[in-house]
Amino acid sequence: MEEQTYEKAYAELKEIMSYLDGSDIDIDQLSQKVRRAQELIAFCQQKLTRVEEDVSQFIKNESAE
Repeated sequence: MEEQTYEKAYAELKEIMSYLDGSDIDIDQLSQKVRRAQELIAFCQQKLTRVEEDVSQFIKNESAE
């Protein structure tokens, strides 16, 4: 299984949004798509939080020197 990256997750989210914007939504797939979108959003939020923490730590370390 491929490692999930922010870029892949974001691209998949965009695909889901395009699907949801369509007029021909399959009700059985709707629930699956919404759950998957929630997973991807949580992943992206965690990734962004980690990057923000890393950048803050880097700036803090550079300022201390």
